[in-house]
Amino acid sequence: MALLEVKDLSVRFTRREGPPVDAVQRVSFSLEAGRTLGIVGESGSGKSQTVMALLGLLASNGKVTGEARYRGDDLLAMNTAALNRIRGDRIAMIFQDPMTSLNPFLTIERQMTETLQLHRRATRREARRRAIEALETVRIPDAARRIGMYPHEFSGGMRQRVMIAMALLSEPEVLIADEPTTALDVTVQAQIIELLRELNRERGTAIVLITHDMGVVAGLCDDVMVMYAGRTVEQAPAETLFATPTHPYTIGLLNALPRLTDDHGGALRTIPGNPPLPGQAGAGCAFAARCAFARDICHTAQPVLSALDAQDHTRRACHRPVNEIVEAL
Repeated sequence: MALLEVKDLSVRFTRREGPPVDAVQRVSFSLEAGRTLGIVGESGSGKSQTVMALLGLLASNGKVTGEARYRGDDLLAMNTAALNRIRGDRIAMIFQDPMTSLNPFLTIERQMTETLQLHRRATRREARRRAIEALETVRIPDAARRIGMYPHEFSGGMRQRVMIAMALLSEPEVLIADEPTTALDVTVQAQIIELLRELNRERGTAIVLITHDMGVVAGLCDDVMVMYAGRTVEQAPAETLFATPTHPYTIGLLNALPRLTDDHGGALRTIPGNPPLPGQAGAGCAFAARCAFARDICHTAQPVLSALDAQDHTRRACHRPVNEIVEAL
């Protein structure tokens, strides 16, 4: 049984002027204990809004529909009190921007110990001890002293590590990591990725990883969901997706990765054009205007996300047959 199962999740934002914006459209995925799902795509593709909707953290003008079941209970149907018993405890999130996610008026200790005192009824002394241990786990030097500092006394990378430590305090069953290594240098990034890998392996923590870094996805994730303009365009096991991508957008993302085998000084390959603005994707495939494989139907009809194998391991939303794309590469 899946620990987290999301079905047909959609997010719509109303506006004072103009029609509503569909930021996420009918996204579905499942996640079992001890597995990691990578959600990738360009900025504005709906990755963060998908997970924010799961935890009831949308802006006031946002409305979510569909189902998001954690251990069989629909998160989207819960009231605030019921949801508060789960988020931050059984389901934790590492937010993308530590600059705005930490309260500048509270010490790091106060912000970290609150979770343990609220959800685990820990004493202040016990909560402080565990908070220091968590800071040491994410490589914060002199953690016993620094825990009494305020966020502005930490660098951006250190604040990000504090956010990661806060998410790990309650030993959640599901950890949602929204660009957890963006503000970190490559050495600390490698340490954090190894830490997430240990959580998977030793505690069975299920992880949803949102990232632009396909290298991180390749090294950490079991499954990958590729999003574009609020929709899923491809889903597959990570090994399959990197070996044989089937959607033109996924192929474009992988081709854009720099490689050691490329000629020194050669220009990086890019996907031409830009993603559509929210609410301006049109009637057809949102990627059609940038796609080298597009034909007439791509501009008029939305492709359906369909299974490519009997086990439903690989799914894609594209009008062009896979063999036509593979032959053209």
